[in-house]
Parts: sequence; C-alpha cells; structure tokens
Amino acid sequence: MKRRTGIIRVLGIDPGLAAVGWGVVDLDSARVVYRGHGCLRTSAGDDAALRLAILRDGILRVITEFEPDDAAMEALYFSRNVSSALGVAEARGVLRLACHDSGLLMHEYGPMDVKKAATGSGRADKADVQSFVRLVLGLSDTPKPDHAADALAVALCHCQNRPIRSIAVDAIRAGRL
Repeated sequence: MKRRTGIIRVLGIDPGLAAVGWGVVDLDSARVVYRGHGCLRTSAGDDAALRLAILRDGILRVITEFEPDDAAMEALYFSRNVSSALGVAEARGVLRLACHDSGLLMHEYGPMDVKKAATGSGRADKADVQSFVRLVLGLSDTPKPDHAADALAVALCHCQNRPIRSIAVDAIRAGRL
C-alpha cells in the first residue's frame, strides 16, 4: 500500500545465480534514505529450475515487503567465463520477470556506470564503492555481504540518474511512448 507522497522507493539488484544482492533506498528530493538490504542465496548442487524459483520467490518477498516504485539492476558483464554468464543471464531474466509482474519497470546500469556514479571513476575498486555506499547512506558499517552493498550502489546510481530518466518513464507509463 504505497502512500509515500514525493518519495520514490528504489530497489537495487546485483544479479547472480548463486547470490542476488538487494538494497532498498528512498529518494526524497535530493536526500537518499536507507531502508534495507540483504542477499538471496542458492546452492550450486540444486537443480537450476529450483535455484531460479528461489530467486524469484525471494525477490517477490522483498518487493511485497518494501513496495518499491522503481527497480534497477546491474547489467550483465562477463569477460571470460561464458558458462557462469549463462546462469547469471537466466537469473536476470527471472528477476526482471518478477519485477515486471509486480508492476515495476526495470532500469539497467553497467558496472562502470555504477562505479562512476559512486566514486566518479568507472575503474574504482569494490572497497571504494562500498565506502561510498556506507557514507552516503549514513551507515555505521559497510553493508554485508558484498552483493548487498553492490545492490545499494545500483539503487544509488538510479537515484542519481532518475531525474533524467523520469521524463521517459512517466511517458512510457502514460502510454505516450
């Protein structure tokens, strides 16, 4: 039951087959407020369909609990391991479908875009991004596990880019595009 006047709640997702990080923040004008984070995990020995169902059900629980207005996910990136990229691609599809079925439009950001939004450099290391997340959200500790910190960074990246995208998104939702 969304009743947040002037506040946009963003769900950030760091996709994977073994672990999916999620993070939720509220964007209230120029202020960002931390709401929650976590990680959905699957076991490598389980059937692929079961692993995907666990991820789908888990992200649906997060969506039900936090009722986000927007969803943002890190885009698929791989350099050498094609077999792991295929599993991540399947997980991304399930996560995208769960968001769609929940009425959320999915926004994607490349890893370099997320790092640049967080630190000013697309080549920043993981520790720099995590420090940024902790500082911006006013947290006493870096969010754990790493996947959750990465998901919060994706949500923050979307918050920075939302004013630009909101015109197009509003037009899509209104059926003008």
